[in-house]
Amino acid sequence: MAGQQFQYDDSGNTFFYFLTSFVGLIVIPATYYFWPRDQNAEQLRLKALRRVHGRCLWYRLRLMKSQQSIIPTLKKVALLIGWAVFLFLAYKVSKIDREYQEYNPYEVLGLDPGASVSEIKRQYRLLSLKFHPDKGGDEVMFMRIAKAYAALTNEESRNNWQMYGNPDGPQATSFGIALPAWIVDQKNSMLVLLVYGLAFMVILPVVVGTWWYRSIRYSGDQILINTTQLFMHFMYKTPNMNMKRLGMVLTAAFEFDPRSNKEATIRPTDNTEVPQLIRDLGNINVKKKEPPFCYPYSLKARVLMLSHLARMEVSENTIEDQRFVVRKSPALLQEMVNVGCQLTMMANSRGGFHAPRLVSIENCMKLSQMIVQGLQESKSPLLQLPHFEEEHLRYCVSKKYKVRSIVDLVSLKDSDRRSMLRFLGEEKYDEVMAVLGSFPHITVDIKLQVLDDEDSHDITAGSIVTVTVTLTRKRMLDFFEKEQEQVCVPEDPNTEEGQGDVGKNKSKVWQNKNKAAKKTSKSKKKKLSKKKTPSQPQKQDKQKQANGTVAGNEVVPSTKEEEEEITDKGSDSEEGETNKDSPSERDDESDKQSDTEPDEMGGDDEEEWKALQQSIQRREKALLETKSKITHPVYSLCFPEEKQEWWWLYIADRKEQTLVSMPYHVCTLKDTEEVELKFPAPSKPGNYQYSVILRSDSFMGLDQIKPLKV
Repeated sequence: MAGQQFQYDDSGNTFFYFLTSFVGLIVIPATYYFWPRDQNAEQLRLKALRRVHGRCLWYRLRLMKSQQSIIPTLKKVALLIGWAVFLFLAYKVSKIDREYQEYNPYEVLGLDPGASVSEIKRQYRLLSLKFHPDKGGDEVMFMRIAKAYAALTNEESRNNWQMYGNPDGPQATSFGIALPAWIVDQKNSMLVLLVYGLAFMVILPVVVGTWWYRSIRYSGDQILINTTQLFMHFMYKTPNMNMKRLGMVLTAAFEFDPRSNKEATIRPTDNTEVPQLIRDLGNINVKKKEPPFCYPYSLKARVLMLSHLARMEVSENTIEDQRFVVRKSPALLQEMVNVGCQLTMMANSRGGFHAPRLVSIENCMKLSQMIVQGLQESKSPLLQLPHFEEEHLRYCVSKKYKVRSIVDLVSLKDSDRRSMLRFLGEEKYDEVMAVLGSFPHITVDIKLQVLDDEDSHDITAGSIVTVTVTLTRKRMLDFFEKEQEQVCVPEDPNTEEGQGDVGKNKSKVWQNKNKAAKKTSKSKKKKLSKKKTPSQPQKQDKQKQANGTVAGNEVVPSTKEEEEEITDKGSDSEEGETNKDSPSERDDESDKQSDTEPDEMGGDDEEEWKALQQSIQRREKALLETKSKITHPVYSLCFPEEKQEWWWLYIADRKEQTLVSMPYHVCTLKDTEEVELKFPAPSKPGNYQYSVILRSDSFMGLDQIKPLKV
């Protein structure tokens, strides 16, 4: 077996190949991930949002940040320097002369391939006279000429050249290493070992260890594991948690402790400013000695959160700390909802302790809405709108309008709405209507079935029930436009139908779909009741025929003539039936029934099969595609960063105050979203009344509760 030979780069030229590849592997991905996005596109997006979100705190902070930040410029400069180095190295590589590796004796002798033996000998004599060392020629060149002559004239050398590419036969395998020779020089061995040891035995383990110990402290949602354990302890300890207790547990999270999170800070001015805020807020249970509620970081976070809900002004020293607490709170409340669901599942499967009550989990959702909007629980949802103050609410809740929520305000006619909000002025009124028009209106469609059963609409005890909920998001502005179109319908004075239609059009737009749904449900109930009315026994029919005919709820006595007519009709019908009951006709009818029944069954099976295939395809598509969590920006006057519209969807038994299905966090509802909620049917047969509940994590007063009968 041939040996191996390693050749280091003495000239240092081939080292540029390695260096170019290494720099390219860093610069190209870094440019894709770190190059600042188009600032013009962001500016255009903010400009489009200005009319609606111009007064929002997050919008104003975003504008200030884009004007002051120099980080995008530094990123561009660093990446441009990297590309300059990469292009320089690529240029150097392109200028390196490549050595010709293939041995060609014809080229050495200066002959064309296929030259005859006489031509080879003649050329060899001429070159020998020129390059022979005894005649002052180049010895190295003469050796090459002799080797080429032997490769073309000596049979053994010619065979070696044709088989191995060299007249001398197989050579040692040569490996070229694109590193300078001084790296393996014995003089520099200690320096090279020191660098290698420092890089791979000190720096790399420290970097990996730091990343690992930092990552294991957090859950998949970037919440500290200690915080999750804290939430689980207090939700297990207090299954029925009111809003006040919930706020204390939330602000005890380790995210607000400077020892666990470097973003949290304790300032020297806290000793004077926090007590002042406590006096302004009133009773917030400061004297409670239960840890960790009595710790300084928890007390400070609780005071800052309550002052945010009360929309109190704080000093410039603490405003950054308050924004930090408010930014972290929605994610922490989502973690509390997840913890409540886990405890509920554990209680249902194992038993032995009380699961958190439904009110505790719903309070987490409500507190998320309150923090995003900066409002207390007792405040009116109308205060989410711009230019609305406490003193303006008396115009809305008056006996004439009775507007207490966003839904009531949307349901008003435009003329009544303008009259009620006349205190705003024309410009402010237009801004309020623009904001109100951007609020979401969600249509909830519910379909209940058992997927793996033969009859998907019959629910047996213990089966897995699937509730498919289709959520359709529209803007309130769409309902304003519909209302204007319906009001502008021309009225026909000649017909009463036209007047009736106009009267219907003047009804509240918000309730149109609900009314239509109620009408269809009533008609279905009537049809079902007609089908379910039991047929009376034949004995009762005979008695009624003898005594009289039934009209409504009264029995009307019949005369003898009527009885005779009835008996005649009955005899005629019986004769017709007996005529039809001949053997041939019976066979024909049975054949027709046997033909039609399989067709109907086959059609139903095909429809069910198609529906099943479509549902499977939808699930596979939902698993494969990753939807963006950027939906619609939330209008919030007091939240310090841009928040997207997200929702909770779940099924609950409000009578028993328990969860039936775990809350699903809908984070991708842009236009339409289909969600499947599954739960086991009760083990005992009967009728059960549940509720499908949709709650926003950002808006107050837009929650929906739909009944679900099982």
